Amino acid sequence: MSAEWRCVRRNQDECRRYLDQFKVFDHPLKQSTITVLESKGTRIKTINNISESNSGTSSTLSLDPLSLALDGEDPLSQFARQDSAQDPLSQMAAEFEGVLNVTSSRLPHKKVREVNNLLDMDLIEPWASRRVGILNKYTTNEKLSIVTSFLNGGETIKSQTTMSEKVKHRLEQLDEFEDGTVRQMLDLSQQEYVLKIEQLNHELVQAWNTDQRVKALKIAIQCSKLLADTSVIQFYPSKFVLITDILDIFGKLVYDRLLVKGESSADGSKKTSTLPDDFTPDMVPESAKETCQNWFYKIASIRELLPRLYVEMAILKSYRFITAKEFNSTLLRLTHMIRGVGDPLVAIYARCYLCRVGMAVTTDREYIKENLNDILLIYHTIFNGGIRADIAKHRITLNGYISLFLPALDWIIQGATILSTDSELDDILRKCYDRKNSALLMQSILQSFRPDYIALRAVQFVEILSSITIEGLSRGQLLRMLGYTLSNTAPPAEQRALALNSAWRTVSSMVNAEEYIQCAEMWSQFTSQHFGLREINALMGDILYHMTPNRSYERHYHELQVIVEKIVSNSQDIHGVLALENFLPMLDLFQKESIKLDVGKSILTSYRSISGDLSISDPVVTNALMYISKVLNDSVNALTSEDERRQISNLISHFIRKVDFGRDFEQQLSFYVEARAAFSNLDPVYSTLIHCVNRLATSTRRIVKGQHTGKTAAFVKACAAYCFITIPSIIDVTTRMELYLQSGQVALLNVCLQQADSCFEAALNLIPEIPRTYEQDGKAQSTEPFLKSFLVNFLSTLVIVPDNPTQGVLYLLRLLVEVIKKYPFDSNSNTLASVYLHVLDFLSVAAQEVYPYHIVNVISNDELYGSDPKFLAEVHSLGCEVCDQLLQILKQLLETGNLRQQSQLALELFLKIITGADLTVDRMFTLTYNLWNLAAKHRNTLDAKQLQQIFSYTEHLAEVTQLESQKRCLQLLLEKMKSRM
Repeated sequence: MSAEWRCVRRNQDECRRYLDQFKVFDHPLKQSTITVLESKGTRIKTINNISESNSGTSSTLSLDPLSLALDGEDPLSQFARQDSAQDPLSQMAAEFEGVLNVTSSRLPHKKVREVNNLLDMDLIEPWASRRVGILNKYTTNEKLSIVTSFLNGGETIKSQTTMSEKVKHRLEQLDEFEDGTVRQMLDLSQQEYVLKIEQLNHELVQAWNTDQRVKALKIAIQCSKLLADTSVIQFYPSKFVLITDILDIFGKLVYDRLLVKGESSADGSKKTSTLPDDFTPDMVPESAKETCQNWFYKIASIRELLPRLYVEMAILKSYRFITAKEFNSTLLRLTHMIRGVGDPLVAIYARCYLCRVGMAVTTDREYIKENLNDILLIYHTIFNGGIRADIAKHRITLNGYISLFLPALDWIIQGATILSTDSELDDILRKCYDRKNSALLMQSILQSFRPDYIALRAVQFVEILSSITIEGLSRGQLLRMLGYTLSNTAPPAEQRALALNSAWRTVSSMVNAEEYIQCAEMWSQFTSQHFGLREINALMGDILYHMTPNRSYERHYHELQVIVEKIVSNSQDIHGVLALENFLPMLDLFQKESIKLDVGKSILTSYRSISGDLSISDPVVTNALMYISKVLNDSVNALTSEDERRQISNLISHFIRKVDFGRDFEQQLSFYVEARAAFSNLDPVYSTLIHCVNRLATSTRRIVKGQHTGKTAAFVKACAAYCFITIPSIIDVTTRMELYLQSGQVALLNVCLQQADSCFEAALNLIPEIPRTYEQDGKAQSTEPFLKSFLVNFLSTLVIVPDNPTQGVLYLLRLLVEVIKKYPFDSNSNTLASVYLHVLDFLSVAAQEVYPYHIVNVISNDELYGSDPKFLAEVHSLGCEVCDQLLQILKQLLETGNLRQQSQLALELFLKIITGADLTVDRMFTLTYNLWNLAAKHRNTLDAKQLQQIFSYTEHLAEVTQLESQKRCLQLLLEKMKSRM
C-alpha cells in the first residue's frame, strides 16, 4: 500500500528518544561498595577483598564496572596489590637483597673484584670494534701467496741435501713440519687467501683437540711468519688482523689447558678444585707450573725473531701460572726485542699486538710509553729514501703507505692516553709535534686523545695543524678531524671565534676542491652550532666562491648536501638562515634533480621538527620555502609511489599551515592563490589549501562578530569562490564531496547563500561518481559507510539552508533523493533504507514552525515560508515518496527472505511515523499498525527487549503529546499493540 505522509507539529521535547534512557543515581564508572552482614557462626567466603570471619561482621566488596566484567578484580589490579604493591622487578630485587643479607651474616665478606688490567676499565675502544673496519678498508686486487706445510695443494719446496743445508734444517726443525715438506700457494685472490687462513685456524684447533700440541705450535709459528711478508703491502693491516685472530685462539687454548692442569686436591683425594679467577702463582700446582715453563722454553728456541715474538706475546697471559711480577718486565723485554725488526710497518704492528695483549694482563702503562718512544725514535725512517723506493715498487703512493700505519698507531697512542693527566698528554703532544712530517702522528692524536682535552686547546691545535709540514697526508683531513671533535665537544666560548677564524683562513686557502669541501662539511656544523647568521652567510658565500668555478659542485653533491642539512638542523634561527643572501644560491648548486629533491625534503623535514610554534610572516622566508616546496612538487610524476607522494604532501602542507600574515587577510589569500598555482601535482596539498582558506573566512567572521561590512563580505565571497574553483582539481571523489560540504557550511556561516548552494549542489552531483569499493591495507572496503555519514551531515546542515527562489521548494533535498538512486548499493545492505529514514527525520523538522537551530543573519525556511500550506504540501509529498521507497525495500526484503533485516526496518519506520507523522490520517495509522504486526510476527529475529522498549516509548509519547487528536490515535494504537505483545 502507498503511504500518505503528513508531518505533525511538536515541541522539541516531545521528539526526544527515550528508548535507551533510564534514571541513574551514580556515575556508571563510580566504584560501588556493597556491605555484607553475616550472622554469628557463619563463615564468610573470601571474594576479592571480603575477609573471612566466624562471628557477626561486616565486609565490603568493591564493584567497579571492570571488576564486574572480569568477575571480580581485574588481573592487573590483583597483581599490583600483591606483596605490598611491588612490581616484579622490585620484588625480585627485594628477595635478592634478602638472600644477600642472610648469606652475608653466615659467610665471610667477599671482596669486590679488583680491576687488574686496562681493558677492564672500558676506557678504550675494544679491538673487536676496530677489527671489522680494518678488514673493510684495507683490501687488494693483487695476488697473494701462503707458505705452509698444513694445507693441501701448492708447489712443494723440497728439503735441502747439502751438509750446510742439513745443519740449517736441524736448527730450524721446530719451524718445519715433521716430514719437512713445505708448500707454497701462489696467485691467491683476497677471498681465497682469507679462506686459507680460516683453514689454518681450523687445523690448529683440530690439532689441539687431538692432543697434537707440537703441530698446533708449528701452525702458530708458520702463521706468525706470514706477518714478515709485505709483498702485497696494502693488504698488510688486514693480514695482521687475520693472523692475530689465530694467535689469540692459540694463546687461549694454552691458557685453558694450563687451567685444567692447575686443578689440584689438597688432601690427595680424587676430588679436584678449580683455580679461582683471581688465583695467584702459589695456588698453582708444580706440574702446571712446569708445563707452563715448557711452553715458554719451546717458544724461546724458535730461531726467527718475528715468530718468536708473536707466539710469546700470544701466550703472555700464561705467565700468571709462574709469577705475578713478570708481566711488566716481560712486556718491556719484548718491547726492546721488537727493536730488532727492521721494517717499520712490521715493527709497528708487532708493537700494536704487544700493547693489545699487555692491556689485557696488567694496568701498567710503562711499556706502552716505551713503545711510543721507540716509534717516535725511528719515525723519520718512514720517509727515507729506501722506504720510498720500496713503496714505489709496490706501486703505492706515500699517502697510501702512511695510511697503513694508522690502525696500529691509533691503538698505541690511545693506550698511552689511558689515565693520563693533562701534563702527560701535553708531553706526548710536544714530542709528536717536534717530529718532522708529524701529520701522521697528529692524525692519531686527534683520533685518540680525549675530546675535552682537544676542545680546551682548540686554538693551539688549529695553529699546530696549520703550521706542520704535510707529506703523505692531507692538511684538510686533519682539520676535518679537528672540526668533527669541536662540533661534538664545544671549546670554551672565548676560543670559538679565534679557532674558527684561524681554521677557516687555512681552509679557504686550499686549492684542491675536494680537500676544501671535506673541511667545509665538518666546520659548517661547528659554525651553525656556535655562531650567528653573519658567520653562516659568510661560510656559504665562501663555499659558493670555491665551488662555482669549473662547475666543481657537480663532483661534490654529497658534501654540499650534508653542509646544507647541518646548517639548517643546527642553526638557532631557522627563519634567519632561510632568509640569508647566500642560501638560495647555495641551493642552486644542486643541478641534478634527484639530489635537489633530497635536499629539499631534508630542509623541510628539519624545518618541521624544529619550527615548533613559530609562524612565517617574512616574505623572504616564505619565498625560500615556496621555492623548495615547488622543487618537491615538480618532482612528482606518474611513476612516483604513494608513500613518496604522501611524504612530500605532508611536508608542503606543514609549510602552508605555518604561513601566517596576521590580520593581513588579503595577503594571506594571495599566498594561497600563489600556492595553488605552484602545487598542482598534489591533491593533499590542495585539500590543505582549501581548509586554510575556509579557516581564513571563519576568522574573518569571528573578527567582525558575524556582522560583515561591504569589504569583509566581498572577501569571504572571494574565499568561497577560491574553494569552489579549487575543489574540482582534486581526483578523489570522496575528498571533493567532503570539501564541498565543508566549504558550503563555511559559506553559509558567512551568509554567502549563492556560494553555499553551489557547493551543496556540486557535492550531491558527485554521488553517482563514488566507486562502490576502495582499497585499504590491501583489502576492498565498501564506500557505503562514508556515503551514509556524509548524507547525515549534509541533512543536518540542510535544515537551516534556505531555498533558492529560482530552484523551487526543497530543491537540494529533491536532488538528493534523485541522485541517491544512482549509487550501486549492495543488495544485502541497509544503507539506502537508513538514508531514507534520515530524510524522514529531516522532513519532520522542516514542517515545524520553528527550527531547532539557526545561523545569525541566515533566514531559514521556517522564517522564509512561515508554514505556508504550499510549502507543507511539498514536504508531505516528499514524505509520501520516501515512505513508498521504504515500503518497496520492505517488500524486496520479504522476497529475499531476509526477515531479520525486514523486521528491524519495520520497527525503525514505525518509530519515524509515530514521532513525526500525523496518525489521524487513516492510511498512515493503518500502515503504522501493520508495521508493528510485521515486526511482532518475526520477533524471534529481534533482540528480546526491543519490542518492549518501543512499546514503552510509544506510551511515553502518548503522555507528552499535546495534540489531542494525535494523543487519541497513539492510545488507540497502544491498545492494538498490546494484543500483539
